[in-house]
Amino acid sequence: MKKTTSLHLLLPVLLGFFVMGFCDIVGRASDYVRDVFGWSNSAAGLVPSMVFIWFLLLGVPAGVMMNRWGRKNTVLLSMAITVVGMLAPLVIYNSATCMIAFALLGIGNTILQVSLNPLVKNVLNNERLLASALTAGQVVKAASSFAGPYILLLGVNALGGGDLARWYYCFPLMGAVTLLSAAWLAATPLPREKSAGKAAPVGKCFALLGDRAILSLFLGIFFVVGVDVAMNFISSKIMIARFNWGDNAGVATQTYFIARVTGALLGAFLMTRVSGRAYFKWSIAATIAALALLTVAPGVTLNLGAIAAVGFACSCIFSIIYAMAVTARPDKTNEISGLMITAIAGGAVVTPVLGLAMDAAGVEGGIGVIIACACYLAWCAFGNNTRKIVQDVRA
Repeated sequence: MKKTTSLHLLLPVLLGFFVMGFCDIVGRASDYVRDVFGWSNSAAGLVPSMVFIWFLLLGVPAGVMMNRWGRKNTVLLSMAITVVGMLAPLVIYNSATCMIAFALLGIGNTILQVSLNPLVKNVLNNERLLASALTAGQVVKAASSFAGPYILLLGVNALGGGDLARWYYCFPLMGAVTLLSAAWLAATPLPREKSAGKAAPVGKCFALLGDRAILSLFLGIFFVVGVDVAMNFISSKIMIARFNWGDNAGVATQTYFIARVTGALLGAFLMTRVSGRAYFKWSIAATIAALALLTVAPGVTLNLGAIAAVGFACSCIFSIIYAMAVTARPDKTNEISGLMITAIAGGAVVTPVLGLAMDAAGVEGGIGVIIACACYLAWCAFGNNTRKIVQDVRA
């Protein structure tokens, strides 16, 4: 496939990664929900859960049905569900409809992540480019995550008259971008994968976890997403708790996502020269060191620096693990994609635990939960279960 043709086909797919990043808005949105409805940190921790629990429930079924519907059609379905979710609080606004909106955002995002990642393979046939292309997608997703708080403020100021209680006015803005992305993708003729029209039983998909390496990578996705969502959730709260920041606490979340974008861009370049295993080791070691610093860091600068360091260091781990998994069994790409995306439910499991730890021991307790997640990733990077796969993966 010619490079110009590949780029022409790849661009609308990459825009889908921007829509994928909308789920990360829950970190800052949870602050508004907590303040408007008077919730505790534990209750606010349920907001990310309403988004990420669907990865556990729907990841594998979506991967199975994607074989029948086709990857492109599945992506378009996910965007339709997302748009519907963005309308719910505009019809009736209360805590219930907000949670419904987050749930539909999560359902749409689950189906999107299951189908969009393997859709990249419909455009790029060279397996060696898969990790780099997925990393490029993660850069776009990270840019969307970075833009999330600005989309919130734009909705408040442009549509809500400056009333912070109308934070949910960001939803129609996200819905409009989703519609644009869907229209562009629908108008782009992408080659249909050979497996389309064949659906494997759900049980056979879960049976793949009997492979110890696939199971290790599954749990790796679970915990790396847990780290990412937890940092998204806790960053602003660290600055509020330690330095009494107010509305400007969102700067901490922005700092985290700027570092993620920078790390992903640099990683896409470095992984063409460094083995996946080596990059994985370096990344998780630096992540744990940054989290240790964040536990005891004094002063605003060191806290923001440690938050940025975590975002920078773990920015490519998801792409590395996902590429390892689908490279291990290329004949089961859709099924493994469903399994790996199911593992994103780690974001739903970790944040309530994080909220409980914060209520019990402050933000330091929450950081301890994140360190525990990172320790599994260190075992995954340095252990033997994934050695055979990891050492062969290149960006």
